[in-house]
This record gives sequence, structure tokens and C-alpha cells, in this order.
Amino acid sequence: MISADRVVDMALQARTVDALIVIVTDRGDASLRWAGNSMTTNGVTQSRGWSVIALIDDAEGVRVGTVASSTVDADSIPDVVRAAEEAAKSAPPARDVAPLIENAGVPDDWAEPAPLTDVQVFAPIVGDLAAGFDGADRLYGFAHHRVETILVGTSTGLRRRHTVPTATIEINGKRGDLATGPSAWVGARGTDFGAVAIPEMLADLNTRLDWANRRVDLPAERYETLLPPSAVADLMIALYWSLDGRGAQEGRTALSRAGGTRVGEKLTDLPVTLYSDPRETGLETLPFVVASSSSDSVSIFDNGMPLERTDWIRGGSINSLVYPRAAAEEFGVRAAGAIDNLVLTGGSGGANLAEMVAGTERGLLLTTLWYIREVDPATLLLTGLTRDGVYLVEDGEVTAAVNNFRFNESPLDLLRRATEVGATEPTLPREQGDWFTRAAMPALRIPDFHMSSVSQAQ
Repeated sequence: MISADRVVDMALQARTVDALIVIVTDRGDASLRWAGNSMTTNGVTQSRGWSVIALIDDAEGVRVGTVASSTVDADSIPDVVRAAEEAAKSAPPARDVAPLIENAGVPDDWAEPAPLTDVQVFAPIVGDLAAGFDGADRLYGFAHHRVETILVGTSTGLRRRHTVPTATIEINGKRGDLATGPSAWVGARGTDFGAVAIPEMLADLNTRLDWANRRVDLPAERYETLLPPSAVADLMIALYWSLDGRGAQEGRTALSRAGGTRVGEKLTDLPVTLYSDPRETGLETLPFVVASSSSDSVSIFDNGMPLERTDWIRGGSINSLVYPRAAAEEFGVRAAGAIDNLVLTGGSGGANLAEMVAGTERGLLLTTLWYIREVDPATLLLTGLTRDGVYLVEDGEVTAAVNNFRFNESPLDLLRRATEVGATEPTLPREQGDWFTRAAMPALRIPDFHMSSVSQAQ
């Protein structure tokens, strides 16, 4: 297999149209899976995906054609370029046209082999996992390590390269009968497994399963509810994915208002700030735009555009939306690219989840949310289910597990109604964790979280 930089160079050399963009992603994956306290599968894979984006500038505008490939055969590179160029010839003019990013510099590591991964990455956790398998509770789950190296090159001289490592682990604990007994979930993420504390995760599972020794059935209604960081992450990611500026400007999203957007609107008096920063410690991610296709929130013309910290909500007020450069120019605002991490803070300090439980007279403590779906884009109303542990809190203590619920809530409205914001900590989203892993969130206290119906799910 030829090196990724050679793929970029050879594709650019084969160009016959006005401009060309080449994106190459080399990826290494390692995984472990276990069920019922026994390892089931493990493996390591290596793969490459790459895209060629051809641009043709004619009297009607700029036409764009994209072809993706997974071939590692150097002889096929000109064929992929030709296919992209042919696709561009028959495409309609693009509406997100902007000058391609120019950069004559080549990164120092441009031609270095892409780092990969292997099963040794799991060495810090396998011993503690094995010890957990000796317990009475049955453990299920998986650990995954991925290393992606992305190269972007254009006919305008742009060269960008970045490597992103991601480690995730999820553990389900089950006690008693598999069909009717209680279950609990914990998850963690990082760049590797060196800082993953398996004993602490297993202790948390044990505590939650102990809470389920007593069971109480409750009806559907509004409850004071403590949302842990993982659940908050899933809700805030749904909000983040709705922040495209064009959709808001055109009246199609919950961030729209008559004559424009809700930027500047005060949501809450709590000093909450929701932001993304590619250089956030522990959540580092791509510091430039990579796009093989265009949408309301990303443009192929912005490939290589530097990304900087953006506050989407600042001090309780809506502050910024996602705008590719063409949309930003059209609407007279600052361009802001989507970034693959998300942080919510409530100002300085904040109680941890245990302290928030201790301060609760009566309410519910959730573990995770599941099967989240959008009901109404105009209000960002979401529905979904609770999963793997809903607990009753009375007089500052968890006293029982309760039944699962379906909920109906909007993350925008939750921020408006929140009465307490806990301490921000790194967390793994449960529902969105397959697509979005880099999050740091606080727990939230919601005085009237809407449990719309009882769920029979176990």
C-alpha cells in the first residue's frame, strides 16, 4: 500500500479540471468484547478511505463532483480522479462557492507513516477486567481503540495532516435474572486506556445494582430529575447538531425567529457556556475543516480552514451558530466551523453528582438516555427512553430503583429551566457515542423533567 501523501500527490498530478481536493484517511482499529464474564472476540484492522473532489468553473458557476474509494492500488488513482471529474461535469452549480484555502507550506510530518494501534493498547485494563469477571454479577461490554490520520491536499497548495486517537469502553452489569433483573451501565473515553479506572467503574456498577435491591413503580408525570453528565451530553449533542446558521436564517430550526435567528437571546440566568475547542485538554480533535460533501453546516470549499474555540452559548445567552464561509458571507456574519467536541460549563465550581443527590429532597436520578429521536425541529423537541437504571432519591439518599420512562423534552428548554449546574467532567455519551465521543458535561437539576409515559423496557 502506497503512503497517504503519495495518494494525495498522485491524484493532484492527474488533475485535468480547474481545481481538485483530495482527502485521505488511514485508520487503525483494535477492539475487545466480552459477555457473561468471558471474552468473546478481539481483533485489529487497518483500513484506508479517500475521496477526490473535482471542481469545474464555467459560465454558470462552479460544479462539484466527488468520488470516494477504498482502493490501495496506485494504478487506480487516475481512474478515481477521472470519475470525479466526470461527475463534476454533470453536476448543477454549487451554491456554497468560496475560494479554496491556500497554503504553500507542507507539514513536517506530511510523509511520515500513519500511526496505527494493536491489542497492546488494552494492557492497562485487561487485568482489572479479569478481576471483575470473578464476581457474581455478569459483565457485558466492549473496548475500542481507533487511530485516524487525515491528510487534505488541494491544487491550490493546501496541505493539512492530523492524527486523532480515540479510546472508549462501555460496561454493562447485570444481576439476577437476565430478563427481569436490574442492569447498570458505565462508560469512559480518552486517547488511550492508561487513565481508565476499571476498579472505580466496577464499583459504580455495584453501587447502582445494590440500589435496585428495592423496586418502586412510579407513574408518568413531571419529576425533579438529576441528569448525569452522560445523559446531558446526549441532549447537548442533539442541540449542537441543530446549530446550522442557514437553517436558522431560513426559519427551519429551533434557533429561528422572525427576521433572523435567536443569537443574542437570553436562555437562562445561570452562567452556562456551551463551546467547542479543537485544543481542549483531553478532548483534542481536528483543528481544521474536513468535508467530502457539502451541507448547511459544512462546505467542501472550506477544506483546511482552521478551527478555533467557538462559544455556541455564552453566559446563558445564544452566542453563535455554524456557518460555512459562503453562508457567512451571504448572511453577513462570522464563519464558524463545526468542531468534533463539546463542553458545557456552569461557571466556576459546581457540585459533583453525589453532592447533588445529597441536596435532593425527592426526585429521580437517571443513568442514561436511549433511542433519542427528534419530534419537532421547530422546537427541538426530542423523545427517548431511560435505560439501565432510574433511581428514586428521598431525603438526600437513593432509596430504590424505579421503572423506565419515555421522555419528551427540548434541550433548549432544559437549559432554560435548569436550577442547578454541577461540576463539568469528561464523559462518554451513551446514545451518540458511536458518532461523537469527545464531551465534557456537568450534571443538571431539572425541576420538572417530563416523563411522558411509563416504558416496559427492562
